Amino acid sequence: MSSTPSTAARRANPIRTIIIAVVAIAIAIAGYFAFAGQQRVPDATFTLLSGQKVSTADLKGKVYLINFWATSCDTCMKEMPQMVQTYNRFKGKGLEFVAVAMNYDAPMYVTNYTETRQLPFKVAMDDGSVAKQFGNVQLTPTTFLVDKDGKILKRYVGEPQFAELDQLLEKALNAV
Repeated sequence: MSSTPSTAARRANPIRTIIIAVVAIAIAIAGYFAFAGQQRVPDATFTLLSGQKVSTADLKGKVYLINFWATSCDTCMKEMPQMVQTYNRFKGKGLEFVAVAMNYDAPMYVTNYTETRQLPFKVAMDDGSVAKQFGNVQLTPTTFLVDKDGKILKRYVGEPQFAELDQLLEKALNAV
């Protein structure tokens, strides 16, 4: 018995390598286009607690933050006062802000939190569709910084580095 590989096995090896390379390239290309597609804000409509509708199209031409949060999320509760401070610091320069409560959050908890904390920005309830449009957001908090052209400048999962966020906001709000 010979321990050398058969001729068929040697021929299959280069074909297997080529197939693996083609699959890897296809995955890389798909990943590139999927990521590139995520760079623009999706067409989404938010239903505010007041019942008013606000869409990303309505926000075009403005710099804004979209913050997915929940009253049951400890990190969300910890970051919210800083989000309020950030909004108050930059609203005079044109910053808009939509806090989007996740679909599993009870509307009465969201309304209570919004009223007792006097949140100064728009607060919306999601039925799950907006989170899905923003890349299937499941982790809270998740915050998107969007520029005047509708380009997503930064996505934060978890609490943002507020010094970095402030710098990005300054730059985006001062852009012509």
